[in-house]
Amino acid sequence: MNVLAATRAYVDRIVSDPNNPGMKVLLLDAETTKTVANVYSQTEILDRDVFLVERLDQARGHEPMRHLKAAAFVRPTAANFALLRRELADPRFGEYHLYFANVAPRAQLRELAESDDLEVVRQVQEFYADFVPVNDALFTLNQRQALRLNTTRPTADLLRRNVDGVLSSLLALKVQPATIRYSSASTVAKAIATEVQRAVAADGIFHFKRRATASDTGGPLLLILDRADDCVTPLLSQWTYQAMVHELLGVNNNRVRLKGTASARGDPNLDEVVLSAAADPFYAQHQHANFGDLGTAVKQLLDDYQRQTKLNENIKSIDDMQSFLERYPAFRSKSLNVSKHVALISELSRLVETHSLMDVSQLEQELACHDDGASQRREVLARIGDGRIGGEDKLRLALLYALRYEQTGNVEGLKLALAEHRVAPDRVSLVDALLRYGGRSARTAGLFGGDTSLLAKFSKQVKSSLEGIENVYAQHVPLLLETLDLVSKNRLPEARYPCVTGAPVQALRPAEVVVYIAGGATYEEATKVAELNASGGIQVVLGGSYVHNSGTFLEDLDDAFGRGGV
Repeated sequence: MNVLAATRAYVDRIVSDPNNPGMKVLLLDAETTKTVANVYSQTEILDRDVFLVERLDQARGHEPMRHLKAAAFVRPTAANFALLRRELADPRFGEYHLYFANVAPRAQLRELAESDDLEVVRQVQEFYADFVPVNDALFTLNQRQALRLNTTRPTADLLRRNVDGVLSSLLALKVQPATIRYSSASTVAKAIATEVQRAVAADGIFHFKRRATASDTGGPLLLILDRADDCVTPLLSQWTYQAMVHELLGVNNNRVRLKGTASARGDPNLDEVVLSAAADPFYAQHQHANFGDLGTAVKQLLDDYQRQTKLNENIKSIDDMQSFLERYPAFRSKSLNVSKHVALISELSRLVETHSLMDVSQLEQELACHDDGASQRREVLARIGDGRIGGEDKLRLALLYALRYEQTGNVEGLKLALAEHRVAPDRVSLVDALLRYGGRSARTAGLFGGDTSLLAKFSKQVKSSLEGIENVYAQHVPLLLETLDLVSKNRLPEARYPCVTGAPVQALRPAEVVVYIAGGATYEEATKVAELNASGGIQVVLGGSYVHNSGTFLEDLDDAFGRGGV
């Protein structure tokens, strides 16, 4: 199960369709533009005889090009069908080959056919990539404001988008879930699971033949979770490459802006850099590496580059010059790649030092993993009063404390301390917003282990003591990983994760699992999924409404549950 490979295969078929040879225009919408950009570079697109890439909703600014054919890859939304009907009424291209990113409503297709008076549509196909693939086992809908799903007035469009994304992922991966389960405390997870179950049962397109798996495993599992069940994970500082870059710099469709940072040194090549495992072997190998190992790896990358530079300096003959010119494109590419990773590591190091993140992160990990209310309260208050620590970092510490000690920890006192140390009132109000969204009464049991059995807690403590803690900054284990551990042992509690149909749980553990987190996933969870997949056990694909860092999570929390919430 690989969402990047599945999506790339779809785009391959669109731009290399034997029924649409020669020069063509690629028409996309706002969502499919991101999908294509994450699996294909501009150079690769041009190599496939794509003369022009245009947005369907912004594509009428030039004269007709009847000598060109159009390949339109868009989501099957009412707005896109209206744009396509307008396009067909006054076609600018000689032919149209239509590819929809999800199951297209038959009624809309009939209306579209009736609009094709000039018969310029040559084919209509469905290629199921109604999401943005990020890693091999991670996809997102890039949907902000998804925490509104948990308010009393979620919109039907918001819910429908999440359902469509899940359905498309199942079709792309060719997975027919034998069981669909959901977080019992979440009306959102139940609603998504119910709609997905209804669609899968009603349409034979989902009835795939099961892949061969071990004899002691059952059919695929679709597990629908809610971000509200674990608000700890998106609030933590991160120490692996991909997650750390997203937390401190922000990753937007594989792109990271470094313009204006000290580490970019004014180099225009570093204003915006691309982090893509498909195009960057170093990043593919190290995207889940911890910060300490990463520094060593980048140093090795730089040393290798410097050795090649010395070889290139030793040009003494025409043959040497010719050999250098043959190597130059690869050498130039490596030069840019080395500069990119050195700049990123330098900027991450600078930010860690500037914001005292090692100190902050150590306390975050204590709050996430250990129960010591009095001591932790003193430590949190000390950090809130520390002028070296930024307001947002103070807020994250207070939020983590409030989640753990909601009922016993004098949360009001923490809010007063934040206000006294110049944290803005609208930011302080996020403490109450977080407890409304993901507090004890709003989430499924098990976030801090306080709702599990004594035997289960003892077992977890013994396991931790035997394994040891490799790194004080990496003690935290996302609730998702604990949940998947139970799935792999076929011990996921039915009371907390019921089947959508009320049917009994499979007797055998699943070999394949698709997990979807309404409200958004994180790169920390994606790293744990990648490690789990590499271990050779169950194979997991993770999806979410969005891929959050602490900043985007708090923005969406404020949007839905803050002072200006809906």
